[in-house]
Amino acid sequence: MAEALVIGSGPAGLMAAEALADGGLAVTVADSKPSFGRKFLMAGKSGLNLTMAEGTEAFLHKMHPSAPLAPMLRSFGPEDVQDFSRALGQEVFTGSSGRVFPLSMKASPLLRAWLNRLSSQGVRFETRWRWQGWEGRNTVIETQDGLRHLTPDVLVLALGGASWSRLGSDGAWVAHLQKIGARTLPFQPANMGFRVAWSAHMEKHFGRPLKPIALRAGPHSTTGECVISRRGLEGSAVYTVSRALREGAPLELDLAPGLDAADLAARLARPRGKASLNNHLRKAARLDPAKIALLREWSDRVPDDPAALAGRIKALPAQLQGPRPLDEAISTAGGLSWDSLDENLMLREKAGVFCAGEMLDWEAPTGGYLISACLATGLWAGHRAAQWAQTHT
Repeated sequence: MAEALVIGSGPAGLMAAEALADGGLAVTVADSKPSFGRKFLMAGKSGLNLTMAEGTEAFLHKMHPSAPLAPMLRSFGPEDVQDFSRALGQEVFTGSSGRVFPLSMKASPLLRAWLNRLSSQGVRFETRWRWQGWEGRNTVIETQDGLRHLTPDVLVLALGGASWSRLGSDGAWVAHLQKIGARTLPFQPANMGFRVAWSAHMEKHFGRPLKPIALRAGPHSTTGECVISRRGLEGSAVYTVSRALREGAPLELDLAPGLDAADLAARLARPRGKASLNNHLRKAARLDPAKIALLREWSDRVPDDPAALAGRIKALPAQLQGPRPLDEAISTAGGLSWDSLDENLMLREKAGVFCAGEMLDWEAPTGGYLISACLATGLWAGHRAAQWAQTHT
């Protein structure tokens, strides 16, 4: 029986392991941490968003780049992710935003069922095994008992990006791949918050949501929710436009997305009597205290003219100081370049070695896109690795 070694126990690695086991290989999954799927479990801490209930082509449009991922996501798309969850005994539901969650809202029941299914297929698991590259034909693994030199028939690397390093995605694999000539691109934060040097008066608003709010960054826009935090501006709406912001696009906020500029100006032109400006903004523009504070924070002077004030509310320039650090990002851009992989996700520089998941150079917004693409690339790499082993061993 041909032997397969999978390094990494996130969604991509486990999906690859399942495909390899289905292909008749003896599979070992190794992870550097003491337990499996740590980042996957963290992703489900506030509700495991598995995928998005939308067509595959619309789903693909959210990927960057989309072309290399297209065959994988067409082979295993959003509907397949839902079926995958149901097959593990985890029924799903679709929220009002189109996001798909397991009924339990947690990652742990799904992960537990998945590991049990893999065990029943004969998959072996090893913890505290850290991949250290190659010595000749040998795959070198650092274990608690010293170095081990293994010669699996196929190797699947699913080592993650470079955010949340304490959960295992530390990007240390880059040096090993560069050593054999594989091309990698610098890691950059994706789906991250942005730093703001707040004035003291903003402190009482830390932790408060801004909703609904519209954000515009270059040609990209979204309406949703974000949060004023001590560190800056965070939340799903910010993450949606984070790539454009990272690439230098300015950010404008629409604090009153439910009102057009003319209607808002007319409301603001109403006599306010003895009411304070804050009360007038609250009643006429429907701004809550956090939005009013933000308007004052990012305006040298709040305009008196109703039309100018409406314009400022509808297009408030944000004063950002760059993205939060890489390790705080939900995901990363950069990593292993697509031109170092063939259409099977096998390394061009080393036959029999396949790669999957977030270590590849792609990014997507939150909303289940990340997990879905990790599953799809893992399945693709696993199937092709199994086929390769059948013809080369």
